[in-house]
Amino acid sequence: MTTEEFRAIMNSGERIPAGSEVHQTMHRLSQEAIRITLELNTVYHTREEIVALMSELTGTEVDDSFGMFPPFYTDCGKNIRIGKRVFINSGCKFQDQGGITIGDDVLVGHNCVIATLNHVMDPERRADMIPAPVRIGDKAWIGANVTILQGVTIGEGAVIAAGAVVNRDVAPRTVVGGIPAKTIKTI
Repeated sequence: MTTEEFRAIMNSGERIPAGSEVHQTMHRLSQEAIRITLELNTVYHTREEIVALMSELTGTEVDDSFGMFPPFYTDCGKNIRIGKRVFINSGCKFQDQGGITIGDDVLVGHNCVIATLNHVMDPERRADMIPAPVRIGDKAWIGANVTILQGVTIGEGAVIAAGAVVNRDVAPRTVVGGIPAKTIKTI
């Protein structure tokens, strides 16, 4: 299965049966992601080298304006899309099989977790997974230690307060915080 075929299936939102060809592709891509993130996280790199490694990890060209303070972790990498002038701080963990799209001018704080997969509730099929994308709009600011769950869209210019768990969409130019995240104010 090609990376493009994999992305198309994962972006469809269909259930991924445990042990299926798609599931096996997830494991193959995770091995590649481990190799690249080990390189990224264990040796000093210039900004240009980080951009090159992130381009290899995502399988797309990451803009030269991208910035990151490693370490960075992902269990796939091939379903991350990063806009221009994005900064990702250290310790972030992206579970991107279901798709993560980050708009332009986005700031992502320390230790942010973005999850795009969930397991099926039926105990007999618990190892099956349901992907759903996370989309982060332009000029959003994601605070430190935030968790964003599958299927969530963060609106343009929104702010997610440190420590929040975001389990539903966030309107543009809105500040949310808490567990689960609730609206604090409008910008």
